[in-house]
Amino acid sequence: MYEPIRTKSVHAHGPHRSREEELDIRLAGHFTALLTVTDELRVLAPAAALDDAAARLALRVERLLGHSPLRAAPTTGSVAPARLAALHQRAHMLAGQALVVATQRGDAPSAALAAERMHAHAGFLFP
Repeated sequence: MYEPIRTKSVHAHGPHRSREEELDIRLAGHFTALLTVTDELRVLAPAAALDDAAARLALRVERLLGHSPLRAAPTTGSVAPARLAALHQRAHMLAGQALVVATQRGDAPSAALAAERMHAHAGFLFP
């Protein structure tokens, strides 16, 4: 015989976030990942533009989450052109993902930052 379920689903428990909160968290995650790759590039190929980009990304994550992002210590290693190209490709992809989420949020400053970073990394990939 059929017996009705007497307990609530596990999905009914826990915090409920609004769509905007979920998008904030996703966007902050994409920007934090992009910041990590940018920090790697700053160690391997120092440039003032990368320093500026890192500072702006950290500030954007801080505005989204309300606290500074966690930053990993960059690794050291060879500065092989293939490794630099792979990092720029990864950064380009992460910036693209951030652009999609920023557009969904209707966040023009975040979208502009993401588009700028996409363009900057595309310049290294497709000179």
